[in-house]
Amino acid sequence: MIGNRSPVVQLGIRTATPLAVLVGFYLFFAGHNAPGGGFAAGLVFGAVVTLRTIAGLQRPTHAIPLLSAGIFIVIAVAAAPLLWGDTVLDQAIGSIEVPVLGKLKSGSALPFDLGVTAIVVALVLALLDGLGVGAITTSEHERRRESTETSP
Repeated sequence: MIGNRSPVVQLGIRTATPLAVLVGFYLFFAGHNAPGGGFAAGLVFGAVVTLRTIAGLQRPTHAIPLLSAGIFIVIAVAAAPLLWGDTVLDQAIGSIEVPVLGKLKSGSALPFDLGVTAIVVALVLALLDGLGVGAITTSEHERRRESTETSP
């Protein structure tokens, strides 16, 4: 792949990754009051994972545990209001007083968005793994090292 041959592409993706992660966090936390949320943040994080994988900077791993955790979080947050006699997906809002920042408010939609983000990123990882991108982006040095570790 181009990522294994081009240090310029790898440097560009390494440089852009922190900015893209910052945008993803902004979308995650701004989603309650503005466009964004768990799905949009998951797409940005998935794009970061995809670019880093194609450039040979990482390999897609742990899709199933991340997907399972995301589904568990979404189901738990959706069903938790039933324990108090409320409707499914009813949001509870709480606030806390922080010395420097003042009053911070959050609701049960935040962990729900976290679960959605985990599901979206896990699906991107599973897609990359299913397409065999991890094997394609593995460098020749890593392939030789893996073959020597598995041989008797």
